[in-house]
Amino acid sequence: MGNIKYLLDTHTLLWAIREPKKLGKSAMDVLSDVDSLIFVSAISAYEFMYKHQLGKMQGFEDIANDYFNAVKQLSTNELPISAEHAHYAGKVKWNHRDPFDRLLAAQAHLENMTLLTNDPDIKLCSWVNTLW
Repeated sequence: MGNIKYLLDTHTLLWAIREPKKLGKSAMDVLSDVDSLIFVSAISAYEFMYKHQLGKMQGFEDIANDYFNAVKQLSTNELPISAEHAHYAGKVKWNHRDPFDRLLAAQAHLENMTLLTNDPDIKLCSWVNTLW
């Protein structure tokens, strides 16, 4: 897997923590390779907690209560959100309306990362590298 940098989509992050059997083989290989450079975006923390507060993350209360410890166990790096990321996510021509996905895709593109995602809309996007 080498020097490739990987960014976890929010569902990938949650499945890696709680339900690794849901991960694709390639995603599982990346996550189990000690040499993989794996990143979690700050937007994933916001997306997860926002949806949890809306009641959409039933069964993930333990992660909500100890998010940073749960993420730390995956040996990931934090990817902050920059103004450049936000600007690109807003301006890029793409019909995908989910602001969380737009920002994750923009970050992966601008930071030359591969986005680990099972989202079919993101996987069809020609300007972002994905793997599952």
